[in-house]
Amino acid sequence: MKKIRKHSAGIDIGAQQIFVAIENEQVKVFDTFTEDFISCGNHLKSHGIESVAMEATGSYWMVLYMILEEMGFETWLVDGRETKQVPGRKTDIKDCQWIQQLHSYGLLNRCFVLEEHMKNLRSYTRLRDDHIRSASMHIQHMQKALLEMNIRLKEVLSQIHGVSGLRIIEAILSGARDKQKLANLCHSSILKTKRDKVLKSLEGYYTESGLFALRQAYQSYQFYQMQIKACDQEIEKQIKILGKNKSDDNLESPRKPIRHNKPQVDNLGANMLSIFKNIDATKIEGITDYSWMKLLSETSHDLSKWKTEKHFTSWLGLAPGQNWSGKKRRSKKKRTNNQAGRIFRNIAQSLIKSKTSAIGEFGRRLRSRKGPMVAIKAMARKLAILYWKLFIEGMDYIKKGAQLYREELLVRKQKNIKKLANELNMKVIVNQ
Repeated sequence: MKKIRKHSAGIDIGAQQIFVAIENEQVKVFDTFTEDFISCGNHLKSHGIESVAMEATGSYWMVLYMILEEMGFETWLVDGRETKQVPGRKTDIKDCQWIQQLHSYGLLNRCFVLEEHMKNLRSYTRLRDDHIRSASMHIQHMQKALLEMNIRLKEVLSQIHGVSGLRIIEAILSGARDKQKLANLCHSSILKTKRDKVLKSLEGYYTESGLFALRQAYQSYQFYQMQIKACDQEIEKQIKILGKNKSDDNLESPRKPIRHNKPQVDNLGANMLSIFKNIDATKIEGITDYSWMKLLSETSHDLSKWKTEKHFTSWLGLAPGQNWSGKKRRSKKKRTNNQAGRIFRNIAQSLIKSKTSAIGEFGRRLRSRKGPMVAIKAMARKLAILYWKLFIEGMDYIKKGAQLYREELLVRKQKNIKKLANELNMKVIVNQ
């Protein structure tokens, strides 16, 4: 093989030390403090290094990557699974030498790394999702505390963290015990249909420990709501910077409603359209401005970094894996922790029950034959391909309803039956 990069280096990153390999030089070891990262960059410059490759190890690589980029190096972040060492030769020193050797021959693939504003947006969006998960845990704690006092709000209200549920919990914590007064805090639509059930559910057996647990859970839930609100404010700043602060007032049609965990971001739809040059991803089934914003934070606005839709779906972890040996085709599960792929899976999950969606109809047919996991992955892959084509090929997306999909499927079945009948010298008689 011919060497492609003659002035290259490989770095193996650990929690306490980094190991730097330069061809025909002794491996140099640096600590992981900032001044040592700068010393590492100066060491590479003194040896005329132009390109550096390092493994994506946890979060350890981030600061070193930024410092080396600022110092003018061509910095490659690579997947650790592509640099697996030969069994029996696993040491940090040999790892960095192996990375340098693979990089010099051009055998490594570069990982996708976001630009600065996108990194900030991704950080705030992921942190917001963490807070939502934490808040949901404390909702369960509130339910448990109420159940211990036999207050059965969970069986009567669809959400105890809704407006009516929180009003009742706040009143209980303030000392209210009269079930009539507590029931009157519910919305009129609830009282209209199930007032008697609400009254029965509020006949509790109050205990000191139960009230203490309820107060703790309620305060924790409110804390995470404040944290989510703070994340929304930072997300709004980044979106307005990227979208040039456009206004929803100038939009021709209203945006899709966001049903769950809606971010409090003003003019989100207009700014998303501005970022993507008025190409609207919400035309695709299941995608709202919120899920579109999450995809933006993970994939950026430039999808041309993936040459084809197959490259894109493979990066997402949605492409079927290949593991052939001779005539045998084995099933191999692809390992991935890709956040963008999970977003597409979540969108697919929401569509599989839709009675008006062609992709939902496709998913239900596949689920009946191969199970829900395969169906969700196949649906997510279809959505990802549509998403890529929308921005790269400018495809005019036409929403197909489930009924049209069924009609097309019926035509295909009739065509296959006629073809099979011709092969067997038989005739197909159509009932009028």
